[in-house]
Amino acid sequence: MESVISKIAIMLVPALLAIMLHEVSHGYVAERFGDPTARLLGRLNLNPFKHLDPIGTLAVFIFGFGWAKPVPVNQGNLRQPRRDMIWVALAGPTANILLALLSALLLRTLGYLDSSGMVESQTYLQVTTPIKMMAGFSLYINVLLGMLNLLPVPPLDGGRILAGILPEAQAKLLNRLEPFGFVLILLLIFFTDLWSLVLAPLINVLVLLLAGKEVTLVEQAMQFLFGQ
Repeated sequence: MESVISKIAIMLVPALLAIMLHEVSHGYVAERFGDPTARLLGRLNLNPFKHLDPIGTLAVFIFGFGWAKPVPVNQGNLRQPRRDMIWVALAGPTANILLALLSALLLRTLGYLDSSGMVESQTYLQVTTPIKMMAGFSLYINVLLGMLNLLPVPPLDGGRILAGILPEAQAKLLNRLEPFGFVLILLLIFFTDLWSLVLAPLINVLVLLLAGKEVTLVEQAMQFLFGQ
């Protein structure tokens, strides 16, 4: 039981920030382009109760990734709907990549302090060990969410970006997939080689590039949390 509580404590803040900032970023950029829907519905804040999807939150603790309630965007309010929607869609993955960069910076800073021998007290180790685990998990989950959401399948952000780039007739055909998009995504991830041949290698390379030699801290965090 103590181990479960420790894992939840390490995962909770990074997971909440990753999925909430992803959604809030969509709403923030949408408002900059003319759509105040998210603000009017009280979704431009970091109150977790406004954003959390029960199943999506549970998935974070089981699979290592999840989702929040989508922030509503009224594309008709955007000044140039098709073009502006590309930027709105990009905002979510961009927020995740920025969080991943901050997490990597924290990991590298702590790694430097460790290797320099500047701080060696027991208290320092007790405080920084869980912080390293949180930063390692934060780096991984934000890279994962950023890359996963760029898959060109609606309702993922990549699908909305592709719909904004394609000619209007093709975009309408793509958007017809949206009611079946979630099922299609699950099929692609769990029943094809997309994860093993494309997503997992890409995520691992990005995590390695960001973490550098501190990638071992990410691996230790994922081993502790998921035994992998």
